[in-house]
Amino acid sequence: MILSISYRISRYAFKHISALLLWTLLIYSGFASANTLPNDCSREHHPNELTVFSYHEIAEKGKALDANYAVTPEHFEQQMKWLIDNGYHFVNVDDILNYRNHGKKLPHKAVFITFDDGYKVTYTNAFPILKKYKIPTVIALVGTWLLNEEKVDYNGKMLPRDAFLNQHELKEMIASGLVEVASHSYAYHKGILGNPQGNTQPALRTRQWLADKNKYEDEKSYVKRVENDLAHNSKFLKEYTGQTPRVMVWPYGHYNMETRKIAEKLGMPIGLTLDDGGNTETTPLWGLRRILVEYSMNLKDLARDMEVRNANLTDDSRTTKAAHIDLDYIYDPDPIQQEKNLGDLLERIKKLNVNTIYLQAFADPDSDGAADYVYFPNRNIPMRADLFNRVSWQISTRTQVKRIYAWMPMMAWELPSKNKASKDIVVTLQVDPSHLNMGYPRLSPFSPRAKKVIKEIYEDLAKAAYIDGILFHDDVTLSDYEDNSKFAQAQYKKWGFSGDIKSIRSDRKQFLKLIRLKTQYLDDFAMELAQILRNEQPGLKTARNLYAQVAINPNAQEWYAQSLSESIKYYDYTAIMAMPYMEQATNHKEFYEKIVHNVKQIKCGIDRTVIELQAVDWRKDNAPIPSEEMTQTISNLYNLGVHHIAYYPDNQFDNVPNADDMKKIFDKKSLFMNYLLMPTSLAAPKQ
Repeated sequence: MILSISYRISRYAFKHISALLLWTLLIYSGFASANTLPNDCSREHHPNELTVFSYHEIAEKGKALDANYAVTPEHFEQQMKWLIDNGYHFVNVDDILNYRNHGKKLPHKAVFITFDDGYKVTYTNAFPILKKYKIPTVIALVGTWLLNEEKVDYNGKMLPRDAFLNQHELKEMIASGLVEVASHSYAYHKGILGNPQGNTQPALRTRQWLADKNKYEDEKSYVKRVENDLAHNSKFLKEYTGQTPRVMVWPYGHYNMETRKIAEKLGMPIGLTLDDGGNTETTPLWGLRRILVEYSMNLKDLARDMEVRNANLTDDSRTTKAAHIDLDYIYDPDPIQQEKNLGDLLERIKKLNVNTIYLQAFADPDSDGAADYVYFPNRNIPMRADLFNRVSWQISTRTQVKRIYAWMPMMAWELPSKNKASKDIVVTLQVDPSHLNMGYPRLSPFSPRAKKVIKEIYEDLAKAAYIDGILFHDDVTLSDYEDNSKFAQAQYKKWGFSGDIKSIRSDRKQFLKLIRLKTQYLDDFAMELAQILRNEQPGLKTARNLYAQVAINPNAQEWYAQSLSESIKYYDYTAIMAMPYMEQATNHKEFYEKIVHNVKQIKCGIDRTVIELQAVDWRKDNAPIPSEEMTQTISNLYNLGVHHIAYYPDNQFDNVPNADDMKKIFDKKSLFMNYLLMPTSLAAPKQ
């Protein structure tokens, strides 16, 4: 349990290190100054208004409970003095609430200092420094760690009670007027069983697997469990310290919309996370981002980190090196073989050294293009195996991967016949067989009944697993002869059209208007689904598969109801399926060059586009693309200025593509985007 949870924290720590490294590279290579944003394609254009620090222990490394996050008293004082000397102003909870609730501005270069977990050294080593410089702070407390007992269960490790603050020390600090207590949960700074395979996951965010009942706790029980814990801690801290907490510090940085609503209801409108990035006027009060301070931070690191936050750089500045993984390769009816397959996958991912995984969450065993099963528990479609949570968690905690995207259809669902929405399908007009046909069944996005089912599937995915993003399948599309269902015709009428697809097609002007509206409608629906996922994963990123023709042929929007420029505007990433064998391109070099050229014509196009390559030739019985060709193609794309590369499929059993060769070519790309002109001696470490 300790390993699983603590490793998850280290992923947030990596973001901190990456941001520092990025800014170092920018400054040394002449791309940035303290007042510039190196990449104006960030989705967050507002200036940073508040920098929040997350400290843990202030102790000498040899005396710390967790040396990785311990800062020596000497270094802590140096850091506080550096902030003062460089014009930063410390703020407290009242300042933040007055700013958000009453419009009272924060001081320029505002800083908020917080301490997690309530270690005794906060009193013995940090408090004297806080008093010396008159620095307000918040200390996040776990109720069960303050009970008057001999030992404290510290994430499974038994520690002496006097390693944590006592009542006298807390009241003295509060009486100074500098310290305010925050809730860090009563008993949920720990992991609980998150799946049948035995993974322990953050207690506040996880729907618990009840092994004795062979099922997950229901939503009502989950909400009640969380509410009881947070309410208990608020009451306990009021009785123990005399203060009712107004701040909720999410254990391990994990939270969702349900937990934040509970916290707000209990009088804690401020929530502190471990998300990366600055805190701007658009950052929600319940999701303020913090710098996780580590033992290794020196003053030079601090200076760079402040510049990073002031420029509001985030983890999205990292290049994408993605493997697109089929869970079908991992699934096996024999659980022992299935675990062996998973173990082999983890070793392969380490060998590939990719930083992003697109992970299949559905199954289509009859290969008709529509999902018949999923790999997570849900209300509407059969579950082939409860596997997605297990695999995604193992990848995130056992490999170097930084982002896991769930790969999901939007409309291509083969619902059981008893589900009334199963009949609400996309209707295609009968046309010349040589004309483009999508080729697989889909639920009509215009059917309210079908949309409800699809939303429920996404809601169940959100609650079932930890993900960093969603990759929408290539089914976010309607051909120029679709959709002619009664549901679609009703929508067309609302848009001001009369008649069905055939009659609309007869009027070129009306037809082009319909194409634009269909494109927007599909993208809007995708954003609705993304928001459902964000209710559980607030920092979730969006990506979508896009047909290569949409990036090549100006008429392709008519055929697919997909637009390259609109996709780049809507989604965080657009993964173009740049697959020349599938497209039967005669000149592969020109094929790639044309895609990249057209992407570059769109603002932020190159920063938000993933070029997804094919690793096999499906037209030739899945013959592997030669390794030399794969690596040369990637090298050429990097030379064209492409930042983000993915490939599909990945076959771990046949080593397709060759893992060693893929690692070598991926390692040649620097860790971050847009900084290829820096001196070799200053290049980023290999990712």
